[in-house]
Amino acid sequence: MKRNLMLAVALASLAAACGEGKRAAPDTPAKSEPAAATSPALGPGEAYLAVPDGRIWYKKTGAGAGTPVILLHGGPGYNSFYLKPLEALGDDRPVIRYDQLGGGRSGPMTDTSLMTIPHFVRELDSLRAALGYDRIHLLGHSWGTILAFEYYRAHPEHVVSLTLGSAALDIPTWERNARRLVGTLSDSAQRAIRVREAEQKFDAPDYQRALEEFYGKYVWRHPVDADLDSTIKTANMQIYNYMQGPSEFTITGTLKTYDATPFLKSVKVPVLFTVGEFDEADPATVKRQAQMTPAAKYAVIPGAAHIVQWDNPDETNRVVRDFLKSVDSARPNP
Repeated sequence: MKRNLMLAVALASLAAACGEGKRAAPDTPAKSEPAAATSPALGPGEAYLAVPDGRIWYKKTGAGAGTPVILLHGGPGYNSFYLKPLEALGDDRPVIRYDQLGGGRSGPMTDTSLMTIPHFVRELDSLRAALGYDRIHLLGHSWGTILAFEYYRAHPEHVVSLTLGSAALDIPTWERNARRLVGTLSDSAQRAIRVREAEQKFDAPDYQRALEEFYGKYVWRHPVDADLDSTIKTANMQIYNYMQGPSEFTITGTLKTYDATPFLKSVKVPVLFTVGEFDEADPATVKRQAQMTPAAKYAVIPGAAHIVQWDNPDETNRVVRDFLKSVDSARPNP
């Protein structure tokens, strides 16, 4: 039932995006429901931060003495519920989990002129500065790897290391890989995707079953039901459609031509690339990107698809914890 809920939301956004034919112009505010109708009560470590054009929710956990790490969720337009397992890193350091503007518990975003990489970079820098952190580790997942990488390019003086999980640093290659994975689905699923996308009948039962097959193989294998529900209920599909497009394997948004790989050779901080064994991000592609990056480390999370934090949280945390501790131990004392 929970997977069907995810697919229902994805299908609704898909139909809306393709039914309109064109996205709103960048200077035209588009109509959208707020990401969250009401503000939930704040728990321990939670707070709101005013940023340009709204406010964002964040949560600080951990009391370790290590360099703080800020977690950057995927999407764009989604939220950080699925990153909760990474709060276990708080044994070693402060861990900051936040929802980017427009999704999760943060304020709404409907103006497409804000749905840009520079906007999200400025938002992240506002959070870092408000927390009083001069130097941070950044851990991005999926779209969050784009945000982490572009933040590093804009503010290298503040970044100690990059952890790039299920990297989306080359969107044209991502789309080709995802289309290849569609070719591994059952004949009936491939036929449904081919026919229903041509007809733009995304609510057809056979298309829904095809998406469920894709998600169950390459996006998650062991979702945490409660967090999946929260993820879907507070996702901003307008942002996803505008920047990404109608699906994981049909990309028409503003990120369609994004490719950061020419800049990987210039990275001067330690980098860890992680990817799930069955990840739509494609282990071979992520390995090549790691090889393009000076002295980068690369780890495959066994048994996991794209959401490694759900599929194999223990191994994910072990790999990330070891990397962050190794970086901290190699840094000179301030």
